[in-house]
Amino acid sequence: MHRRNLLLSTSLALAAAAIAPAAAWAAEGAYPSKPIKLIVPFPPGGGTDTTSRLVAEKFTSLHKWVVVVDNKPGAAGNIGLDAVAKSPADGYTLGMGQASNLAINPALYSKMPFDPLKDFTPIVEIAVQPVVLVVRDDSPYKTLADLVKAAKDKPGTLSIGQAGSGTVGHLAGEMLARRAGIQVLQVPYKGAGPAMTDLLGGQIPAYFGNSVSVMTQVQAGKVRALAVTSAQRLPALPKVPTVAEQGFAGFEAVTWLGLVGPAKMPADAVTLLNKEVVSIVGRKDVQERLSSEGSIPATGTPEQFAALIKAEHAKWGGLIREASIKLD
Repeated sequence: MHRRNLLLSTSLALAAAAIAPAAAWAAEGAYPSKPIKLIVPFPPGGGTDTTSRLVAEKFTSLHKWVVVVDNKPGAAGNIGLDAVAKSPADGYTLGMGQASNLAINPALYSKMPFDPLKDFTPIVEIAVQPVVLVVRDDSPYKTLADLVKAAKDKPGTLSIGQAGSGTVGHLAGEMLARRAGIQVLQVPYKGAGPAMTDLLGGQIPAYFGNSVSVMTQVQAGKVRALAVTSAQRLPALPKVPTVAEQGFAGFEAVTWLGLVGPAKMPADAVTLLNKEVVSIVGRKDVQERLSSEGSIPATGTPEQFAALIKAEHAKWGGLIREASIKLD
């Protein structure tokens, strides 16, 4: 009898815990009834930040929602996403997750502050962004072959900046080094903005950054793009060849980003957020903006986004373990 009572009590407690977020959310009234915090796990100025602010602005201008962007950089996105995971699952704290913090970091770090497959509610994918290898406009490197030759001439001395350890830019640099048989000095920064600042200032000779973070300077003629890491050329940079085209067949490394919330978010909130983001990204002006910045618009259902995270988690984890790359 005592055992049955204990099991019943445990079951009731678990059921109450499962419905608590939904009950609390329903008590708030129509969603959203207060400002939504959107945590961006990288500094202002990078590709993730730019896309996040575009979506937040559209929520405000089209729906009068108050969406406050909160930049929490550090540990290749782990700090910001950890804040999301530990927030109340009421729909009022969201995060912009991406390949680095949801699929790559778990294989790079021996200890993670969260489980990317259990501690979040996938809401919707928003965009795909390839990585672009750029140098200053006055750089002696005119092609990818020039940079590879320089690295071979002086092994271990050529610096390549990236937006943070564990980012796709970091892994793209590692993949290139292995494929080309060269040694390079990887220079991690706390986001794309600082990396681009040092590239323009001459502190580093090259930068592997996502397409959005480099596009403004490429268009301004201040930096030169040598290669993109997508399988096909980027529509916004049609004259820039892929890494694969330049002697490294099959080379591909792209990042993606999408909206996530804490685990066990109310289903109604997830459905509404998904619907509105799909609508926003489907707008012609938003698609043109994303494309001009170097992104490829991409949406879908919460289930499709969850499947992408799971597949990418397995893909990058396998590659990282095979290459024995660790960050601790």
